[in-house]
Amino acid sequence: MFYSFVRAVVALALRLFYRVKVNAPSAEPEGPVMFVGNHPNGLIDPALVFILTRRHVTFLAKEPLFRLPVIGWLLKGLGALPVYRKQDDPSQMGKNEGTLDAARGALVQGRAITLFPEGKSHSEPSLAELKTGAARIALGAAKQGAAVRIVPVGLTYADKHLFRSEVLIEMGVPIEVKDFLPADAASETESVRKLTEHIAGGLRSVTLNLEQWEDLPLIQMAERLYAFRQKEAMDPERLRHWARGLQLFRSEQPERFERMRADLMSFHRRLALGRADPTDLALTYQAGPVTRFVLKNLALLVFGLPLFALGLGLFYVPYLFPRWMSRKAELDVQATVKFLAALVVSVAWWGVLTVGAWLWRGPALGLPVLLAVPPLSLFTLYFSERWGEVLRDVSVFFTLGSRVRLKARLLNEGERLAAEVDQLAGEYRPRLEQPIAPLAVVAGR
Repeated sequence: MFYSFVRAVVALALRLFYRVKVNAPSAEPEGPVMFVGNHPNGLIDPALVFILTRRHVTFLAKEPLFRLPVIGWLLKGLGALPVYRKQDDPSQMGKNEGTLDAARGALVQGRAITLFPEGKSHSEPSLAELKTGAARIALGAAKQGAAVRIVPVGLTYADKHLFRSEVLIEMGVPIEVKDFLPADAASETESVRKLTEHIAGGLRSVTLNLEQWEDLPLIQMAERLYAFRQKEAMDPERLRHWARGLQLFRSEQPERFERMRADLMSFHRRLALGRADPTDLALTYQAGPVTRFVLKNLALLVFGLPLFALGLGLFYVPYLFPRWMSRKAELDVQATVKFLAALVVSVAWWGVLTVGAWLWRGPALGLPVLLAVPPLSLFTLYFSERWGEVLRDVSVFFTLGSRVRLKARLLNEGERLAAEVDQLAGEYRPRLEQPIAPLAVVAGR
């Protein structure tokens, strides 16, 4: 009961904090399953598993979290298992045997567990070296007859520390652990190494791995142009191919790479001035659709602005508080601080508004406030995002809609660059479809 309640609350709160997209099979994996994920965003990463699966999941978390006042209580209530890391307290490492036994036992009982084999949250643009603990746990359970499968989970954030930014949760192809069981005790170390390498390959197949963060807008522009030429939507899988191809392209054809990088980024900057993207260049504006757009959004403005102004006034303080709380936090825990602060402050502020209204005018005002605060907050969020999109469309209209020559020049350049990008895709596609090379592996838990 406690787990179901926490899962429902956290999943809903995360969908409000982020724009969550899930790419996973409709049928959840059954039986003993180990979810393994990349770890770029503190406590947000394990919390996103609540959205990925409705199964009761046993989490493995670093031991210091269990000593925090509220988080520790939640972890214990959820039945999480503590992991004792060398960097936290070397003298406690011996206690990990009990944790590993409990994790193996959960799998043998047919349950699901979650852990992050990088061992720590980080803000690097690529996966860190993997610990071997996940492979050891899975192989230990498989030896006891459990048909364990390891499911790679990729977490890709657009701007992980920003409210209402996008996050993609992607489930990879399950790994059958039985295929890696050692023939004898002497080959156990090799089995652990091979399985860990396979886990690394699975994680790389569902995550972006860049040499530097400066490459991200470059591959995003390449994907936008390719999608524009193919008349398709942007594809996260293709984006990962661009990231891998970029490394090959840079190392093998440095002069051509630098020329194309300069052209793409110049095009990106010019589009950004008008808040446009390549698909906007092909738009044609007709009187009928433009009139309907104007009338529809004027009606929304007339009827929605008063409610939005009320919501903005009521919720401005709780909106600013999480940003203030996270101002000194490191990047990979900023979202965790903001999310937890927003969750606590939102509930507290709801109570303050309800009690204040009740004391001021009694139940005649207190009860309506109690019922109206949640829908008003959701409408305020919707109105804010809706008008952000409207202002972008208006900006594109005034930048490109009435400037025929500028639009034509940008369209011609976009089509030229899209053709070059398409040619590059054809050159590198056969090599990118080869199996992903394994990441480095480090021993330990």
